[in-house]
Amino acid sequence: MKNNQLTYHNQIVPYSRDELVAKLKNALTDSRFQHVLRVEQTAMDLAERNGVDVEMASIGGLVHDYAKQRPDKDFIEAIKTYHLDPELLNYGNAIWHGVVGWLFVKTELQITDIDILNAVRYHTVGHQFMTPLEQIVYMADYIEPGRNFPGVDEARKITFDNLQAGVAYQTKQTLSYLVAHNKPVFPQTIVTYNSWVPGSGIE
Repeated sequence: MKNNQLTYHNQIVPYSRDELVAKLKNALTDSRFQHVLRVEQTAMDLAERNGVDVEMASIGGLVHDYAKQRPDKDFIEAIKTYHLDPELLNYGNAIWHGVVGWLFVKTELQITDIDILNAVRYHTVGHQFMTPLEQIVYMADYIEPGRNFPGVDEARKITFDNLQAGVAYQTKQTLSYLVAHNKPVFPQTIVTYNSWVPGSGIE
């Protein structure tokens, strides 16, 4: 199913898909907005292959980057207001827009479904326990058609063959990239690696 043919019926959000899309269009630059539409479609395709509710996949794909273009002060204020781990202050938007951004999705978009909120929360750093929907959003963001990096075609093939193997592949590649480029590694990324990669059988 194409994403623009989908009609929401499950009352997961208190408005239509078109209204949700309009909210995202207002919150994001055009290039980022086009990215979330591609992630939505990829998430829906993965949902159909894995027996996951397509409407949930649509919403998770659309809102995963809702907070991506907010100013740093919004995240710093949220970390303090909600008494989140102060270690978060040592990172930046690449981590914050997921690990903190789910709070904006909940309070501003009135989305309270825990599976969708956790899909936003974990889409950059993963988690040792991820539901199928959370895995789908994690992977859809990584392999959507606009992505172009070494290994992305392999990532797509693996993920559409086996969602869990895709999670392991992405997690390994991400950690390898961070280490190779002397980037800081958010602690949760290591926990995700230890939970998904050893014993996965991926190369």
